Amino acid sequence: MARTTTSWLALLLLVGAATALTRVRRQDDGGEGDDQSIDELCDQRPPDEYFRLSTDGDCRDVVRCDQAGENGITRLASVRCPNGLAFDIERQTCDWRTNVKNCDRVEKPRKVLPILKTDEPVCPEGKLSCGNGECIEKELFCNDKPDCKDESDENACTVETDPNRAPDCDPTQCVLPDCFCSADGTRIPGSIEPNQVPQMITLTFNGAVNVDNIDLYEDVFNGQRNNPNGCQIRGTFFVSHKYTNYSAVQDLHRRGHEIGVFSLTHKDEPNYWTQGSYDDWLAEMAGARLIIERFANITDGSIIGMRAPYLRVGGNKQFEMMADQFFVYDASITAPLGRVPIWPYTLYFRMPHKCNGNAHNCPSRSHPVWEMVMNELDRRDDPTFDESLPGCHMVDSCSNIQTGDQFARLLRHNFNRHFNSNRAPLGLHFHASWLKSKKEFKDELIKFIQEMLERNDVYFVTMLQVIQWMQNPTELTGLRDFQEWKEKCDVKGQPYCSLPNACPLTTRELPGETLRLFTCMECPNNYPWILDPTGDGFSVKK
Repeated sequence: MARTTTSWLALLLLVGAATALTRVRRQDDGGEGDDQSIDELCDQRPPDEYFRLSTDGDCRDVVRCDQAGENGITRLASVRCPNGLAFDIERQTCDWRTNVKNCDRVEKPRKVLPILKTDEPVCPEGKLSCGNGECIEKELFCNDKPDCKDESDENACTVETDPNRAPDCDPTQCVLPDCFCSADGTRIPGSIEPNQVPQMITLTFNGAVNVDNIDLYEDVFNGQRNNPNGCQIRGTFFVSHKYTNYSAVQDLHRRGHEIGVFSLTHKDEPNYWTQGSYDDWLAEMAGARLIIERFANITDGSIIGMRAPYLRVGGNKQFEMMADQFFVYDASITAPLGRVPIWPYTLYFRMPHKCNGNAHNCPSRSHPVWEMVMNELDRRDDPTFDESLPGCHMVDSCSNIQTGDQFARLLRHNFNRHFNSNRAPLGLHFHASWLKSKKEFKDELIKFIQEMLERNDVYFVTMLQVIQWMQNPTELTGLRDFQEWKEKCDVKGQPYCSLPNACPLTTRELPGETLRLFTCMECPNNYPWILDPTGDGFSVKK
């Protein structure tokens, strides 16, 4: 985690400058140098792609093409990574020098693109052209298997370019309760007037549940804070496996909170998630659910949501797995900061916003899955005065929020953005460690919750409860009797067990490690891991 944080911080520390050169000496990957004009260097190159002018030096310097110069003249904007770091051409970020393996390359490899748009048809009906002019069946494009000789059929597979992408929203075909979409994502379900829509707020937490954060959750969800319908406020916990206390997860579920999965291994390799196979996602997410169900004794089939580590969405493979394994929703895709926030939507039709972040690997095909989209937060300290800043998806990724007062302003400003427009659910997404890093952060969150609960039009609900309301849109006046929100309304009583088993376990998948598994259930033979999620041991084929 520290490595990832460092690389993101490094991007913020890049030193930028613009050159006014008209010709530069460019060294190719073979080591030969030649003079090229900036226009030649920048021809058909994306403006946000960084590249090197030379492989000489310490691997810290890169440039990009900037067309914001005077009179529209293209210039090179140069950046330099801080001391000790190098620029990773493939990942387009600074990282520790020892982690960067492509200092001998000047640019990202160029992929051959298929010829999808032509004035006149170049292929028979039902076929499309590869980059080399070869014609193949349209269905063969973007199926994760190169069929063109130049492999170009797998190089244009984004939400916008996949020839077999999901169709644009058709409200006549997409009907609640099973399907919801709108052209720009801002339409209110059921066409209810905004002043009759409850402002739903979702508090979500990512990561392991254990002694480091159980006290925080007890403070926030103390059983004394009730929504206007008299039921206790709820949160959603996306649980990762390692170091989790499953007796604590069991009690969160007993008290009515929603449990989702955040992966089994939480590997610190972003490309593992972005480029993961169907089987990778199956082992990580279905495996994590199996572990939670078994060791937190959750047997009601309520674990139906997931969030990708580092919000690295796995494209169509992730969502194919989700549909096959009966996951109802994903909560990993972010929508860019906009004037009006986006409502959650189903993926039967094309997503209604740009694929923002997530390594641009959003699902392009049609999937029977809900997307609980993460609307970026406006993190400006003074929205009436400050210049525009990029939004942030997790509260703790709003790096300019350093004090309790700033956090308080962030909460109220973003509440007003949602409440005064279309009242799309306001997502406040946290890593518990950030809330615990300063006592004033936790205090301000609790103060905000209490302030909101003094109103009669704000509800703190789980992701599942948002979907339940969207499937049956109900005006504020009828919400006190909304049965879907009455389950486990006011839970009292004691945890299932006060002294869980502290099982000291090993697994040959993690050699040299002894890990404690806290559970009210019987101890397994081995520490559950990716090849042995039950902990019963590896099956040996005879």
